[in-house]
Amino acid sequence: MTEGNFVDYTKVHLESGRGGKGSTHLHREKYLEKGGPDGGDGGRGGHIILKGNENLWTLYHFKYKRHFKAEQGGNGSKQRRTGHDGEDVIIELPLGTVVRNSETGEQIHEILEHDKEYIICEGGMGGRGNWHFKSSTNQTPRYAQPGTEGEEVDVTFELKILADVGLVGFPNAGKSTLLSVLTAAKPKIANYEFTTLKPNLGIVEYRDFQTFVMADIPGLIEGAAEGKGLGHRFLRHIERNSTLLFLIPADADDIAGEYDILVNELRKYNPEMLDKERFIAISKSDMLDEELMEAIREDLDERGAFNGADYMFISSVSQYQLQQLKDRLWGMLND
Repeated sequence: MTEGNFVDYTKVHLESGRGGKGSTHLHREKYLEKGGPDGGDGGRGGHIILKGNENLWTLYHFKYKRHFKAEQGGNGSKQRRTGHDGEDVIIELPLGTVVRNSETGEQIHEILEHDKEYIICEGGMGGRGNWHFKSSTNQTPRYAQPGTEGEEVDVTFELKILADVGLVGFPNAGKSTLLSVLTAAKPKIANYEFTTLKPNLGIVEYRDFQTFVMADIPGLIEGAAEGKGLGHRFLRHIERNSTLLFLIPADADDIAGEYDILVNELRKYNPEMLDKERFIAISKSDMLDEELMEAIREDLDERGAFNGADYMFISSVSQYQLQQLKDRLWGMLND
């Protein structure tokens, strides 16, 4: 999945079909000039239906199509024949998509189950034919009901990634490099900040052919909860991760201080995110020798850094302790 193909936010216009008209036909056949009303009902207009699809990962299929309109119901005809129902439009969405009203911002629905369908715009009802209106005082009614209008709405699709482990860290902390080593994903990697502009997903292979999903999310900066940097576009993606892996480079000026800033941004955005399982990996440890690594460990332990959360030193380049990291994450996911 390339960065350009990852679409996680889009606005679309939805319009269901109008109901068909009822018929005003009067029955006629040989030797029967005035057979009475026999106009059929109009058909229902097509619905707009949302459907979950676990095989979709992005909203890329909306990049060039933003308007969806369902078919109008067929008109009624003679011999009380009902018009055909308009064809429904089924819109498939990846799991984890939030549907909001574009005008009010109100959440309409959330797509969480595969193949589950939800009617977001109901088709208009078909009008009743003239035979419904026959009475003792009006035996040949020459009127029928028109179909009702369909529904129309502008909605926003907002994807929140469903992944087991979310990588949290400042820009250029080594998140993309770690993902490329642990999975078959090929994120863009370079030695400058905000190399990653869109989330990347990778499947981590574990022992006995077991797997879990890891998400590399654009780097967080101080003030992201107020929308700075990539702001809320970053933060919404980690709401669905069951475990958060904080990645802090070994050459950071203050390892514990960086962790505190990251946690504070999560707290300001949504305090419930602090209830998730957390683990800290100190990356780029191939730059450290054993003596320096031990000195950093003693300093962190003395200061009570990470508020009791566990940590370990890793290196994506030399693959130092990566298997132990996978063991730890797997244990947290299945605890």
